[in-house]
Amino acid sequence: MSTDWPYDPETGELLDEPIAAPNIAEFSVSELSFALKRTLEDTYGYVRVRGELGRVSKPGSGHIYLDLKDEKAVLNGVIWKGVAGRLRIQPEQGLEVIVSGKITTFPGQSRYQIVIDTMEPAGAGALMALLEERKKKLAAEGLFDEARKRELPFLPGVIGVVTSPTGAVIRDILHRLSDRFPRHVLVWPVRVQGEKCAQEVAAGINGFNALPDDSGNPRPDLIIVARGGGSLEDLWGFNEEIVVRAAAASEIPLISAVGHETDWTLIDYAADWRAPTPTAAAERAVPVRADLLAQVADHGARQARAVRRAMDERQTRITAAARALPRPDDVLALARQRFDGAAGRLTQALRANLNVQRGGYERVTGRLSIRPLVSQIISHRDALERHHLQATRAVRRNCQTKATSLAASKKLLASLSYESVVQRGFAVARDGNGALLDTAKAARKAGHLSLQFRDDSVGATIDDAAPAKPKARPTRGKSAPGSSQGDLF
Repeated sequence: MSTDWPYDPETGELLDEPIAAPNIAEFSVSELSFALKRTLEDTYGYVRVRGELGRVSKPGSGHIYLDLKDEKAVLNGVIWKGVAGRLRIQPEQGLEVIVSGKITTFPGQSRYQIVIDTMEPAGAGALMALLEERKKKLAAEGLFDEARKRELPFLPGVIGVVTSPTGAVIRDILHRLSDRFPRHVLVWPVRVQGEKCAQEVAAGINGFNALPDDSGNPRPDLIIVARGGGSLEDLWGFNEEIVVRAAAASEIPLISAVGHETDWTLIDYAADWRAPTPTAAAERAVPVRADLLAQVADHGARQARAVRRAMDERQTRITAAARALPRPDDVLALARQRFDGAAGRLTQALRANLNVQRGGYERVTGRLSIRPLVSQIISHRDALERHHLQATRAVRRNCQTKATSLAASKKLLASLSYESVVQRGFAVARDGNGALLDTAKAARKAGHLSLQFRDDSVGATIDDAAPAKPKARPTRGKSAPGSSQGDLF
């Protein structure tokens, strides 16, 4: 029998002697933990639980950890990353919800928890409370201030519409725009209901704002976010923070047209203008073209009438002012008389002036004489003749010097020319091309020669046999035996 050490159940103090215990099964911690896990999962396989969300934790892994509580107990919950992206509403502290999932345990911390698959608000009251709390939070950040809202363009060239491409909303908007003032419309297709509604609507608003000017699609001048009517749950995507913040941050003026006239969502407070219906948004976006044409025509007619009235009024004033003015003949009479008097005196004045100028000219010409000019010409002529004579002498001396130098060079050339050597009994050897041959090797290579003598040139052929030795001349004295040297004279 196994024994357990005894203790006092009231005080918890150990006793001095152990007590005997009955035979019981022995488990390891892991075995007991997993046995409890299987028991709990088999007993409560899939459950629906209603409660208030307490702690909500969203770590970087993408999973969501939360506490589901009521006035007496707390149940831990976990939403895996894949499920969290598909939830219709995002869990927030204080929200009363109904969740569905599987009860299980987490042996690592000896606690049980629910793995949540779906989450929905416990009722419209809970959604309204969450909506009111979120509205206060975003209003405190200044996202709903009237001062930050922009004026809508009077006549936008391009209108961007963020809505479902298959619903009746886009058809109503296009039809209304066509009736009033046709414009170029770009549609950003989104889902206007469900768990991905908020992300797609925010992406549409941000996408229109991010369009570059050089892209294939022009950047809109106005954005309309539109959806038909529905319940609070159906319109909940337009109450999400991501949509409200995208609308508030839009650089392009934005019209919110979500639901019917009685439906209000948070994007309506952040938009630059709230339309009660999508059709009303189209009417606010553009004016009526026919009304504009009529207004322009009316303004043109009023302007023409105003110009005519102004001209008539000014003509009347000019006519009235002209009555007080004197006649033109009376105004010009005195000036005309002065002009006639000046014209009569002008001829006499010209004659007198001519006489005065002629007298001055005659006085000046009387002082002029040609003698200094003649004397200067003679002096320059003598100097020119002297310079001419000096130049002629210098040229003559230079020619004589050059002639003497040329004669000396001619004599030197004649003395150094090969022709003077030929005149003394020598000959010049050339090959068939007339090139000078100055060695025996070159002569043998040429074969045929031309020999230039004093009087004429003759041809010759090379015979490479050894030349005969010249006979020795008789000598006046004796020479050594065997010597071939002759007498020099």
